[in-house]
Amino acid sequence: MNRRECLATVLGTLALPAVAPGARAQPAPIDKTLRIVVGFPAGGAGDTIARLLAPHLRTTYASTVLVDNRAGAGGRIGTTYVKNAEPDGMTMLLSAAPILTIYPHIYKKLPYDTLRDFVPVTSVSTFNYAFTVGPAVPASVKTLADFAAWVKGGADRQVFGSPAAGASPHFLGLMYSRAIGVDLNHIAYKGGAPLTQDLLGGQIPFAVDVAASHIPYLADGRLRILATSGRQRTVPNVPTVAEAGLPTLELDEYFGLFMPRKTPPELVARMVGAVQNAIRQPDVVAGLTKLSLPPSGPAQREFEKQVEADLQRWGPIVKSSGFVAEE
Repeated sequence: MNRRECLATVLGTLALPAVAPGARAQPAPIDKTLRIVVGFPAGGAGDTIARLLAPHLRTTYASTVLVDNRAGAGGRIGTTYVKNAEPDGMTMLLSAAPILTIYPHIYKKLPYDTLRDFVPVTSVSTFNYAFTVGPAVPASVKTLADFAAWVKGGADRQVFGSPAAGASPHFLGLMYSRAIGVDLNHIAYKGGAPLTQDLLGGQIPFAVDVAASHIPYLADGRLRILATSGRQRTVPNVPTVAEAGLPTLELDEYFGLFMPRKTPPELVARMVGAVQNAIRQPDVVAGLTKLSLPPSGPAQREFEKQVEADLQRWGPIVKSSGFVAEE
C-alpha cells in the first residue's frame, strides 16, 4: 500500500471557563502542536477516534492538534514513526492492540519493541469479537457446542473466515478449532466487508470478526452470533465464550495510546487526565457508541500491565499456530 498522509488541523480560539471560588482551574494547554499518529488511512475506526479526541485535547493538553494518517505495512509505518519521534510529549500513536501485542510475535524483523520503545498511556475504547454463523448452518445450531457437533459432520463444514491473516480473529478461530478437536481450515479475507458478504451468501459457514460487523444482520436472522469474546455480554441474549464453556477464548481488545518511551512522566500523566476527560464528553461518547466501542480510559500503570499481559499471552498462541507473516 502506498503511503498516504491526511493532516486535519484542529484549531480554534481558547475560551477560558469560569472558575468557581475555591475551585482549581485547569492548566492552560501547552503552546505546542500535538501530533496523533494513526497507522491507517482516514475513515477507519482509529482515525475516527483520533478526530473525536482532537478538539478536547486542544483545550486540555496542546493548543494545536494534528491527526496524522501514516498508512502502510499494516500500521507498522505509523508505529515506527512514533518510535523515532522526539519524546517531548507532542507525538502520540493511536493504535488497535494487535499492532503492539501480536505483531512482535509474527514479524521476524519488526522495527520496534513494544515495551522498550513505547510508554502505554491509556486506552480510549474496548471491543470484542463475535463467533458467527450464516445461512450455510442450520437454524438448529444455536450455541458453540451445537456448532462443534455440526461441524464434525463433513469436511466441507470445517471452514472459518477472518478479516486478515495474523490478526486476533485468525488466532481466536484457531484456538476454537483446537478446543473442539476439529482442524478448521482458515480463509483470510482482505477486510471485514468481503468476509461478511461471503458469510451472508453461504460461501463460508462460520466467521470470527468484530461484533459490530455482524450486529446489523441479527434482526432479520441472516446471521447468528453464537458467542462473543468479551468478559461481559455486549450483544443482547448472546453469551460470552466463558458462559459457553470456553473461557480460554476470552479477549477484550482496545484502541490504545502510546508515546515514545522517554516521554517525561508528567506529560504522560497529563495526557491520561486529558483523555479521561475527553471520553466523558457527550460527543465523544456518542461517536464511540455509534461504532459499538465502549469508552475505557484506565490509569496508566493499569493499561501498561494489560499490554504486558497481552504480549505474554499471544506469544505461545502464535508459536503453536506456526504462522509467520510475510515481511
